[in-house]
Amino acid sequence: MVAEILFCNLSLLGRDMNLRFFLCFWQARFIFGLLVVAATLWSVPADATRIKDIGSFEGLRTNQLTGYGIVVGLAGTGDDSLEYATQGIKGTVSRFGLTLPPAINPSLKNAAAVIVTAELPPFAKPGQRLDITVSALGKAKSLRGGTLILMPLLGADGQIYAMAQGNLAVGGLGVDANDGSRTLVNTPSAGRIPGGATVERSVTSGFADSPYLTFNLAEPDLTTALRVADAINRQTAGATAKAIDAVSIQIVSEPGAAQRIMQMGLIENIEVSPAKSAARVVVNARTGTVVINEMVRITPAAVSHGKLTVKIKERPLVVQPAPFSRGQTAVEPDSEIQIEEKDAPMFAFDRGASLAEIVETINAIGATPGDLVAILEALKQAGAMKAELLIQ
Repeated sequence: MVAEILFCNLSLLGRDMNLRFFLCFWQARFIFGLLVVAATLWSVPADATRIKDIGSFEGLRTNQLTGYGIVVGLAGTGDDSLEYATQGIKGTVSRFGLTLPPAINPSLKNAAAVIVTAELPPFAKPGQRLDITVSALGKAKSLRGGTLILMPLLGADGQIYAMAQGNLAVGGLGVDANDGSRTLVNTPSAGRIPGGATVERSVTSGFADSPYLTFNLAEPDLTTALRVADAINRQTAGATAKAIDAVSIQIVSEPGAAQRIMQMGLIENIEVSPAKSAARVVVNARTGTVVINEMVRITPAAVSHGKLTVKIKERPLVVQPAPFSRGQTAVEPDSEIQIEEKDAPMFAFDRGASLAEIVETINAIGATPGDLVAILEALKQAGAMKAELLIQ
């Protein structure tokens, strides 16, 4: 490009000076723009991620809503005559001026008592729609084809924040046979109503009146907190951010919702390189799953892991008495015990063995997940594995 500029200057000698200056000026601006873009791409780490993907601002969170309601219109798969379902039906019909006598206990095979749950997102305004989940509370077999009657959704403070009603979408299926057998597909006693609730009251977050903004990391890490604060200070004009602990970063900001929303939007899109997680091995004892992250290292160690298999076979013999001997048929036990011990050659880990080397070595000896857990526990106790061992 520099050569092209020189060529431009030389080729335009003797021509109009203004034309030469105009062309070369825009050519130089184009080159400068390319250099700025290249420098920006070069400065962004390969593992950089947006700040909004590793945490959230304090006060901008969802709120859980829940309520008790009645689903009607079921095809004989309801709660039958449960007391709380009966009380719910009586309370529902009383809103329409109908009073059922106390002695009447209706059979509610076509109705079911349910618990309704929803999440109220931040900044939700009255009139917006929410998806709700409806789950049977009693012994209703299926909610398929049911309709939820209008009911309130309450927050933790006991206030009504939304009203719910609608037809259920149930993904499960249950079929009963006359002989008592039953077939279930998924869970027919729970369903969802997309947009089944309407927001009636908004929740004040309070972020506009607080003395500062606070950004909380999803996973506590001191290094990541420091990097986030440094990135905010470098790329946001006038922002003074500091990490106060492994989770929270305080950001000095002018009060006012409009000013803070604009500043929060800019901060969320800043890219930062999170710190590497601590060396950790996670073992799920129920499923036998073992997860090893890339930071796990093993110091020089030699391991020998043997496997002993004991097999017991029972082949009982039935002994029949001789004819007319008045004897009784007897069972004579016949047991066979076999013990197999596989050869377990000792293998060694080199200094600072990486994740790939650990997996390759374990696979070479054909270790099962149970064997791998035993080996990792022994390495941890011997001080050869510098990692946290978590057993769930």
